[in-house]
Amino acid sequence: MSELKITERQIEKVLNDSEYKTYHAIFGKLTVMVCKLPNGFTLVGSSGCVDPENYDSELGEQICKQQIENQLWKMEGYALTAQIFNGPHIR
Repeated sequence: MSELKITERQIEKVLNDSEYKTYHAIFGKLTVMVCKLPNGFTLVGSSGCVDPENYDSELGEQICKQQIENQLWKMEGYALTAQIFNGPHIR
């Protein structure tokens, strides 16, 4: 297997070193989470339901965190691919 890869451990470290702000029950049915990565870049996740009676803030947070993690995987994959494509002078 190739050594050129992003690992789950790398992703977890970035997420653990990040700062989060969560906004609950916007309009009674929406959760928004903003994640400030260690380098200052921000990612946003959101989750909502149709009926405010079904709103679950914990579930909303879980969904937001998963969206942010998925975005980070894509971004780290792009960064590694760009580094490989452009050569070692890009870091």
